[in-house]
Amino acid sequence: MTNSSTSRRVARNIRSALRTFLAQEAAGGMVLMAAAAFALIFANSELAHAYFAFLHHETGPVLAPAIGPMTVHLWINDGLMAVFFLLVGLEIKRELVDGQLASPARRRLPIIAAGAGMAMPALVFLAITGGAPALSPGWAIPAATDIAFAIGVLALLGKRVSPALKLFLTTVAIVDDCGAVAIIALVYSHGIDWIALAGAAGTVLILFTLNRRGVVALWPYLLGFVGLWWLVLLSGVHATVAGVITAALIPVATSPGAPDAAHSPLHRLEHALSPWVAFGIVPLFAFANAGVSLLGVSAATLGDPLVLGIAGGLFLGKQAGIVGGVAIAERLGIAKRPKGMRWMQLYGVGLLAGIGFTMSLFIGGLAFPGDAQVQDSVKIGVLGGSILSAIAGYIVLRYIAPRTKAA
Repeated sequence: MTNSSTSRRVARNIRSALRTFLAQEAAGGMVLMAAAAFALIFANSELAHAYFAFLHHETGPVLAPAIGPMTVHLWINDGLMAVFFLLVGLEIKRELVDGQLASPARRRLPIIAAGAGMAMPALVFLAITGGAPALSPGWAIPAATDIAFAIGVLALLGKRVSPALKLFLTTVAIVDDCGAVAIIALVYSHGIDWIALAGAAGTVLILFTLNRRGVVALWPYLLGFVGLWWLVLLSGVHATVAGVITAALIPVATSPGAPDAAHSPLHRLEHALSPWVAFGIVPLFAFANAGVSLLGVSAATLGDPLVLGIAGGLFLGKQAGIVGGVAIAERLGIAKRPKGMRWMQLYGVGLLAGIGFTMSLFIGGLAFPGDAQVQDSVKIGVLGGSILSAIAGYIVLRYIAPRTKAA
């Protein structure tokens, strides 16, 4: 009797990591949408001047000569977003070591779908922009998926969307994040300061040694994260990469059946950061980056190759890449769709993956730094493609997919 009651008590205490993650991402997605809406309202109201003046207010100090004095906008994009990428890195490591991507069989389909779902948007972007040299740096803008926004749309659908479908979108988005981080590190880093980079490498070595010696206290890793962030910022590699590197070196205790084990440093940090990132950092990023003045926007603006390239990449490229990648994988016998997933449901997920928003805006800022006019075109393209993908994905999953017979 005692064992039975203990088992029930343990079962009550152990919450599904996936369920918690999805619930938090769904709520965070709603806040994210509200923050983006407020940014658009502020940027197109009498408060526009105050809004933009606040974002570009210099707070100092000069942490890296290449970027000059720190502004509110820089603190958000280069500082707080490093914490966002720390959480992304923790989620990636958890899934690879102790989650849905822990076995090669489970990794195949998400990796194939995410890989094709990043390549096709880039190809669509390059095709629409005609390979123009001035626009080519933006090829990666439509390649990433905003998991919070996408899960937020899924939350609106309630029980019409199965847990398997949510899991598939989540794992694809996590693999997608891996690709986005690699792109940021390899493509959008310029003017490398090798001395600072050597210091960053030394910091990584220290964190690696702490991990190998079994240090489970979080504070040394967090202290190392701050130092690594500054050195990476100084080196010319984008500072947010420090978050993912630190996450990879934080110890994790594998715990099958109990993914929220209190003795696992990685799980403790992930759960501590999640609410701050979901309800604070990501909405703040959206508020600071989604504000674009729509005054003067015309048919000519909407027909701009950069706007069309980004919107087309998100809306057309994502769905084609993900659905096509899964279809080819099944045809070749490499991987299969999750049990019970219909083709129209997969198509709906492919559409929702076209919501790039946070990651797309972030990469857009790196691709075209310091050009306000081009940045406005990037924002219009990202907003247009993301909203179109969200609406189309919702309609497919709400009204079409449930009525479709299984393939």
